[in-house]
Parts: sequence; C-alpha cells; structure tokens
Amino acid sequence: MNKKIGSAVFLAAFMLLGTACGEKPGAAPVPAEEKPAAPVQETAEAGNEGTTTAPSQTPSSTQGAGGSTGGSEAPATSTPQEEAEPAQQSEEIKVYYTDPDLMELLQDTAKITYTDEKTKYQAAYDALQKSTSQEMVPLWSNIELLSLSFEDGDLTLDLHMPDTASMGSTGEDFAIRALKGTYFQFDEVETIQLLLDGKQVESLMGHVTLYNPETR
Repeated sequence: MNKKIGSAVFLAAFMLLGTACGEKPGAAPVPAEEKPAAPVQETAEAGNEGTTTAPSQTPSSTQGAGGSTGGSEAPATSTPQEEAEPAQQSEEIKVYYTDPDLMELLQDTAKITYTDEKTKYQAAYDALQKSTSQEMVPLWSNIELLSLSFEDGDLTLDLHMPDTASMGSTGEDFAIRALKGTYFQFDEVETIQLLLDGKQVESLMGHVTLYNPETR
C-alpha cells in the first residue's frame, strides 16, 4: 500500500515537472535587418521639389518631302529655272508687189516682228502675201509656204502652188524678182532654193527658168 502511494506521488511530481518545463518562455525572435529606403527621385527643375516627373517622350520625327518620315529631313528638290523666252524684235523691210494692171514691179515697206532668223524669213514671206494698199497687188498671195530652212547663207523655201496661183510669163517673172528683192535685202542670205512640194523643179509656172538656187 505504501509502495503504491509512493509511486503515485512520484508520478505526480514527474508530471508537474514536465508541465513546468513546457511553459518556459522561448527566446525572442531576432529582428530582421532593416534595409535602407530608396531615395525619392527629385526633378532637376527648381521650384518643383518633392515631385517626380514622368519620363519625357521622344520627339516625333519630322515628316519629310513626299510623306516619308525619319530622323533627318529629306533634301529639298530644286525647281528648274524656267527658260526665258527670246526677245521679240521688230524691223521695217522692203517688200515688192505689182500694180493692178501687172505693168511694173513696185516697192513698198512693211513692219515685221520676229524672235529668230526662221521667224524673220517667215514674216517676210507673210508680207509678200498681203498689202495695205489696193495699188500694191501681192504676187505670192495664193502660193503656200510649206516650210523653210536657213543654213550657211542658203535659204530654202518649200512651196505648194495650186492651179489658181498660176500666172503668165510677166506675172511669173515679177513674182521671182519680188521674192529675190525681198529676201536679198538681208545680208546673211546668199542664195534662195525654191522647191515645189519638196522637189526641185525647173520652173514654178512653166515660163521662167529657175537657177536652183537663185543668187544675187
């Protein structure tokens, strides 16, 4: 009986001792090392302390000529200079006609305007085809000038002559003399070659022989 009591007392004491050991406070946790706070980015502009700025946007590239974009502008294209028109000149020339009765060759004057040699000879032919007086009858009014050229003193006239332009021997002789007198007043003209529809002929109307070319 005493042994049982003693065993019970011993067991109770042992349990009390274990309970006391379980209630012993544990060690306090070591605080984690504090990290330094990151510095706040400040603006470089004065008067705005304590505020942060958003990153600046990259400026958009300028649109170049033709709609292309890029970091550099496209080279400007130069506009070709307009060619200056040749200056217009005017001159009073001698022109030859006949009278209404086809009796003689008459001289008159006409004012022509031109920009170069070719237009000068064209204007001279136009003057042979018309007059401002009824007493001066043109001998070349019905003969069409198809083209003309001038090179090294040689003037070539390509003509078209309808049947209505034909004249007698006197009229043909006056017409050739009127043409030569009008064109040979220009010092640079040395010869005159007459063609009919692009071909060289012996006579314009069948009465007067051509020299091919006509000379002074």
